[in-house]
Amino acid sequence: MLAMAVVPGRSISACSSSYLPTDSTNTLRSRAAHLCMLSINSFRCNFPQNNKLRTPAGINQPGFSNSRQFIRSAVATEEELKKDSVPTKGIENLVIIGSGPAGYTAAIYAARANLKPIVFEGYQVGGVPGGQLMTTTEIENFPGFPDGITGPDLMDRMRRQAERWGAELIHEDVEYIDVRNRPFTIKSSEHEVKCHSLIVATGATAKRLGFPREHEFWSRGISACAICDGASPLFKGQELAVVGGGDTATEEALYLTKYARHVHLLVRKDKLRASKAMQDRIFNNPNVTVHFNMEVVDVISNDKGQMSGVLLKTTNLGEQRVLDVKGLFYGIGHMPNSHLLQGQVDLDAAGYVIVKNGGPETSVEGVFAAGDLQDPEWRQAITAAGSGCMAALAVERYLVKNNLLVEFHQPKVEVPTKDFTARDVQMGFDISLTKHKGQYALRKLYHESPRLICVLYTSPTCGPCRTLKPILTKVIDEFEKSIHFVEIDIEEDPEISEAAGIMGTPYVQFFKNKEKLKDIPGVKMKREYREVIMANT
Repeated sequence: MLAMAVVPGRSISACSSSYLPTDSTNTLRSRAAHLCMLSINSFRCNFPQNNKLRTPAGINQPGFSNSRQFIRSAVATEEELKKDSVPTKGIENLVIIGSGPAGYTAAIYAARANLKPIVFEGYQVGGVPGGQLMTTTEIENFPGFPDGITGPDLMDRMRRQAERWGAELIHEDVEYIDVRNRPFTIKSSEHEVKCHSLIVATGATAKRLGFPREHEFWSRGISACAICDGASPLFKGQELAVVGGGDTATEEALYLTKYARHVHLLVRKDKLRASKAMQDRIFNNPNVTVHFNMEVVDVISNDKGQMSGVLLKTTNLGEQRVLDVKGLFYGIGHMPNSHLLQGQVDLDAAGYVIVKNGGPETSVEGVFAAGDLQDPEWRQAITAAGSGCMAALAVERYLVKNNLLVEFHQPKVEVPTKDFTARDVQMGFDISLTKHKGQYALRKLYHESPRLICVLYTSPTCGPCRTLKPILTKVIDEFEKSIHFVEIDIEEDPEISEAAGIMGTPYVQFFKNKEKLKDIPGVKMKREYREVIMANT
């Protein structure tokens, strides 16, 4: 039976909207309202009665700088833990930093154990929320899916499962953590949370090449996600290049053959590092040409400022030549996102978190690591999920052992009855509805709607698109009846996407009175979309 830390004179509510201990004589408070009080100076209150939904925000953190020395930190003794113990009021059981198979699995196990974890999914730092699988096409070796499943679909399912069991998901990057003092402190741009335990599952980030014009053409011909951008009209029917020699690069190259006229795989060394199966698929595909001993020097552009090729140099002879391609995709590996832990938790020379005896425990008691952040060898989705499970179980044991656990029991869920609304039976276009899909709806709204029109361009296998949709949907819901929303699938409606100049997904455009007001590429903070809407409604 799980031990519970009980505060005298207080009770735990089982109501789904009342997660924190409350005085029996006072009104029950939700965790959201409580966190609003904790960070009232930075939390924007845009929802009624102070029961806020958390607003995402992005920050840019510097990458981890490799070191040849181990980074050491002091480990709190049992006596120090007792000395530093504080009342549990306002302190969370567990915070999980990071999403992906490790973070979401940890959230599922922790939530089912009634720990009510808070999960910072991330926003920009470390890549798209959901991890590297958000840019993976078909996953054929994850147990339970005999016909395979796409990476974004798998992450969607894990995320929904974590939410179902009560995990609280915050779509923000963590800016700062303090695990030297107890309770631990976790800060994002708009939240500050105190917690007794921490699971870090921040994964790894795609590396860049760093040539002179890389930043200029990023998302304008250069991409680290073939799945996200490969279906763009900019790349369809064109010759494209992929950099790298491992499984990631070969998978990207093979995926791009669905859209490109021809794909060039640029490999720095004289052989591929990819698995034998992937090598066979590459060498047997007539639409892929492999160039060994080749590195990218820079991007070449035409008179219109568009990417027209890449300048290459042979690594063995130093000879340079131009390869005419319209797009360059990266598949050159990743680096662990461990900068938040630098100087506080032991890391190895490459930046991976050092764990004890193959488990999730780090050099600081109460801090656990999961996923690729602590796995420089296997780095598989299934091993990441397994390490997330281990971390959640270890957290529960830690909290019980130190008498820190507060249980949050699952609320009773009533099965909703099906009510058939106009949306259920509507088969054609209805201008009174807020949300629409397809080019017919866009054309009708463009000519007839007096409202602001928000257009979201997506592609079926785009991981960031799946990240943006719930963010944008929540913002649109705030302005119901004042805005029209249209989703355009660039594969289903390539003509309108090309006419709009869409070069990658996700991409958002705002129109009003037949005039384009704003372009917002990629995934941005809620407030950026909200500000455009508020200024034009």
